[in-house]
Amino acid sequence: MIQERAAAPAALHWPDVLYQSLRDAGITHASYVPDAGHARLIERLRADPDVSATVLTTEEEGIAVAAGAWLGGKRSVVLMQSSGVGNCINMLSLPMIARFPLLMLVTMRGEWAEFNPWQVPMGAATAPALQAIGVRSFHVETPEDLLETVSAAAIEAFDGDQQIAILIGQRMLGEKKW
Repeated sequence: MIQERAAAPAALHWPDVLYQSLRDAGITHASYVPDAGHARLIERLRADPDVSATVLTTEEEGIAVAAGAWLGGKRSVVLMQSSGVGNCINMLSLPMIARFPLLMLVTMRGEWAEFNPWQVPMGAATAPALQAIGVRSFHVETPEDLLETVSAAAIEAFDGDQQIAILIGQRMLGEKKW
């Protein structure tokens, strides 16, 4: 089991504020592969009776689910870890070609204090891979930057039919230990 070292007290509340920011942006659907970095946000989304939360078996399913939610009149967010971005590259052509909005929140691995060397290559390749397929990405390192970026990205995605990934820096999530 992965354990995370405690983050600074002010940082402990950012998933709750992020949840409210997503709801304020009209998000009523979320899909995710379980991830410790997104755990509190997932709990909040699942507990909300006005949000449909879908557990995925693999991250690329989330791209198709988000497209289907949009076609059904819903705004969706896809939550994943940076290693999952590699699983999505081919499927990301769907929102790009069909011009569906896409909002992804990606917890980064392979960065600050990474203990697992298997996470480093995809962590380094995440932003360049997204850029190569045409998905705009924003890397954030603080709760304040995250919240401001999510609000702006939701406008860009849903009002501008853009595909946006917000990369949440590993430092913000805290050091992981096995």
